Amino acid sequence: MSEILKLLNRDCTYSAGQIASMLGLNEADVKAAVEKYEEEKVILGYKAVIDWEKTGEEIVTAMIDVKVTPQRGEGFDRVAERIYQYDEVESLYLMSGGHDLSVVITGRTMKEVALFVAQRLSTLDGVTSTATHFILKKYKDNGVMFTEPDDTQERILLL
Repeated sequence: MSEILKLLNRDCTYSAGQIASMLGLNEADVKAAVEKYEEEKVILGYKAVIDWEKTGEEIVTAMIDVKVTPQRGEGFDRVAERIYQYDEVESLYLMSGGHDLSVVITGRTMKEVALFVAQRLSTLDGVTSTATHFILKKYKDNGVMFTEPDDTQERILLL
């Protein structure tokens, strides 16, 4: 049944009938499996991938590296819980390497994002430092390409 999840992960707009047809399954079985995945919180939600630049809306996305002092008995969880409560936070990950948490946030302007980091994120107890990286252009997000390959470049690479 993980094939159902793979298909939904690729395109959540597939109907149970389409999935059943692609996998050679019964439509009722696919519906039942999806309902079970939703009840068990295996499927947490469905989301469209949107190219905001084409809408004319001003959206700024930033990735913020956060160093944290872990709490005794709770590790990074308490600080992470406080961070993911903010509406601006799109994603939050515990990382290995040079920083502890990686936060993805969106705002209307770079100033709005900078103020969020300065006034809310960096002032939290346990946060020792932050480094903000603004996303200038998206090429691929969640497996979806935002730009079509340049045919001229492709031909040059093939030669």
